[in-house]
Amino acid sequence: MKFMEQGWAPSPLENLQKSNAADFAAKRRELLSKAFPGKRLVIPAGTFKVRSNDSDYRFRPHTAFSWLTGIGGSDAVPDSVLILEPSSSSHESLLFIHPRSPRERSDEFYRNPRHGEFWIGRRMTLDESQLVYGIQVRHIDSLDEFLASEKETFIIRGEDNYLDSRVRENSGDEDLASWVSEARLVKDEYEIMEMRKAIDATHRGFEDMIKQIPSAVGKKRGERLIEGAFFTRARFEGNDLGYDSIVAAGSHACVLHWIRNDGQLRDGELLLIDAGVEMDSLFTADITRTFPINGRFTPAQRKIYTLVYEAQKAGMKAVKPGAKFRDFHIAASEVLARGLEELGVLPISAQESLKPDVGLHRRWTVHGTGHMLGMDVHDCAKARKEAHTEGVLKEGMILTVEPGLYIQ
Repeated sequence: MKFMEQGWAPSPLENLQKSNAADFAAKRRELLSKAFPGKRLVIPAGTFKVRSNDSDYRFRPHTAFSWLTGIGGSDAVPDSVLILEPSSSSHESLLFIHPRSPRERSDEFYRNPRHGEFWIGRRMTLDESQLVYGIQVRHIDSLDEFLASEKETFIIRGEDNYLDSRVRENSGDEDLASWVSEARLVKDEYEIMEMRKAIDATHRGFEDMIKQIPSAVGKKRGERLIEGAFFTRARFEGNDLGYDSIVAAGSHACVLHWIRNDGQLRDGELLLIDAGVEMDSLFTADITRTFPINGRFTPAQRKIYTLVYEAQKAGMKAVKPGAKFRDFHIAASEVLARGLEELGVLPISAQESLKPDVGLHRRWTVHGTGHMLGMDVHDCAKARKEAHTEGVLKEGMILTVEPGLYIQ
């Protein structure tokens, strides 16, 4: 044991400084504190998810945890927990983590494949984490004793089975999840900056895929050559994909969530790509575009493409502060329905089809026109309907406008 602990080279982390996200995360915690006075709030990062046997998926912390701490990407440590502990006036923020295991003090360094430095690389100490994140940091081993004190506690459930069992269920758990989702609807300055980065990186990823198209045509599983080009960009510029990329050639484009990506690209057909880069901050883009594989639309393809483009422009024009969330969907749907009537596809008039109790045009439109976007690709899903899908748009919200027609 002593022999194993000796002779390892030091591994200092140089030039550590407070993260760009730390002050923004602190402001978010202040808002959360005001919303739940006197309540202990528990926000887990989540734990490892097993892919197969002793192999885990790459860890991604829960969105609420990352948003309230500023910790994302490869810096996130599984099983970490943020606790807002009520004080006389507000809350004290405490971050419980599994810090680095000094090789001279523990055999975890070389024995533990999930936390050992020899296996996964250097982690930060408690003091280093406190400097970077601007939060009081404690060892995860002290969490049990801390939770033993009886206080009314709300927790984000479903991310940590152990904590779910330790904390008594409370109706306030759902209130906490809803509050975090609704608070994330309007983005702050940092969030908007990170979203711009994600969109720019995704744009470059689309350029990479377009360059790959000629070499993928006619290849078995050519869709995966395109998919691979984007994944390379996502890992180079960001943390990961924001979601599984859809690379759908020909009839595959009419499968809404085609992620098999094992088809061929054929001359004369169309290629639909739906992909987004997730940055280290966990903010993700979501871009969908359709391309002619040989670089030229047929007259029929161009008619459909132009119709969808006009619907998108109408939808984007309807996106403005004070408008209802559903307004942009209605605007895009009206354009699509009229276009389907002009093409002779719709068996009734667009006016008749657009009535709430009819909707025949939905046979070719299928899905909603867009959704909120941020740290989750379908962002803020726990928000109440009246604040989200049945609510009003506000300055600072970010959403997609992506109408579609599916004809084959």
